[in-house]
Formats: sequence, structure tokens, C-alpha cells
Amino acid sequence: MGRESYTRVLLKLSGESLAGEQGYGIDPNILHAIASEIKEVVDSGVQLALVIGGGNIFRGLAASSNGMDRTSADHMGMLATVINSLAMQDALEKQGVSTRVQSAIAMQEVAEPYIRRRAMRHLEKGRVVIFGAGTGNPYFTTDTAASLRAMEINAQVILKGTKVDGIYTADPKIDSSAVKISKLSYIEVLKKGLQVMDATAISLCMDNNLPIIVFDLTTEGNIKKVIFGDEIGTIVQGE
Repeated sequence: MGRESYTRVLLKLSGESLAGEQGYGIDPNILHAIASEIKEVVDSGVQLALVIGGGNIFRGLAASSNGMDRTSADHMGMLATVINSLAMQDALEKQGVSTRVQSAIAMQEVAEPYIRRRAMRHLEKGRVVIFGAGTGNPYFTTDTAASLRAMEINAQVILKGTKVDGIYTADPKIDSSAVKISKLSYIEVLKKGLQVMDATAISLCMDNNLPIIVFDLTTEGNIKKVIFGDEIGTIVQGE
């Protein structure tokens, strides 16, 4: 039995994935490539929400380990995610995909406030909704924001786009004997401390039985494949 295909998904992208080879900032070619894949998916009737990290612009955790106040650092990280969200909105609208950014931190000139019912309505109308500014709270990652928002909008799955094609027994770049795992339970991920998402995000998904699929975003066509049920990447779900 293969995987199911999905009709409402939350796609989580790291900020780093937008930076491409340069390692920081936003690479317009990558934005364009992701936007055109999202367009295909949305045109086929799938409802899609997005959460984007901010690590290509600012890493809150790294700054706080260098002596900056953690709350200030995290707020800066949240603002970085809004910059990415606006860039992605622009790229999507250039492709003719109607898009709304909702921010967990109020900034009415730039984005709508996060209102759950409004977000659901946008999705029903075929708009892509990008959730910016994380959860609006310090000490929570954008992974946790993705889990929380996915729950709130009743998404069927979280798709986590990364630079590797799933979860491995070890880092495949370092260890040549590393093997890809195609299925994992939440408990295994937590016990083995696998770097899928942080423990808070995994626990939230576990409590609400929301599957997570980790897949390679850098291969063209993968967003579509994973949504339509191709068995790529690694799925994390209940026992």
C-alpha cells in the first residue's frame, strides 16, 4: 500500500533552503523554482499553507549563544521569517498564485494578523497562506510554529523540505554506511534524537497524530510528488 495523496498540506521550508549556494540571503532562482512547483500543486486543487524559517537572515539561537538576550534574538529571528514570507509571496503572485501572509506579530502595513478562521477561508478559496513570525513567542522554533499551524488549519500532513532526501541512520555526507529510513515513529525520532524537527514540534505532532514527511526540496518536482503520494523521503507517524 502506497502513501495517500493529500488535499490540505502545510509545507515547511528552512530559511537556508532559500539561500541556495550563497548560504545567506535569498536566491531569486530558488524562489522562482519553488513558486512554480507550488503553482502546479495549487492549480490541481490542493490547499497549501507555508511556514518558512529565518536562518538565512538571522539565527536567534546562535545570537543568544553569543550573549544576546534570547527573547530579543528570537524576536529578530521571527522578523527574518517575515522577510522570507514576503519574498515568497511576491514570487508566488508573479506566477499568478493568490497569496496571503499572516503574521503572528502585528504589522498591519505588511501582513494580515494571524486569524485562524480567515486562514481557513483563504485556503478554501484556493489561496496560499504563508504564516510568518513563527508562533509569535520566543523559545519556540519555526518547526513548532509549523506543527501548531498545521494542527489549527486541520492539515493532513506536514511536509518538511530539506537538502537531504529523508532521514538517515547517520549523516550521509560524513558516513558512507548511512542508510535512508523510509518510515519512523514519533517515539523513535525522540529517543534517537534525530534531527527531524525539535522535540516540541515532534511531541505536538505525536499528540495529535499528524504525520511529517521529510523530503528533498532541491530536486525539481518533489513537492508535487510528495503531495500526490509518491513514496519519497521519510514519513514520521504513529506506531
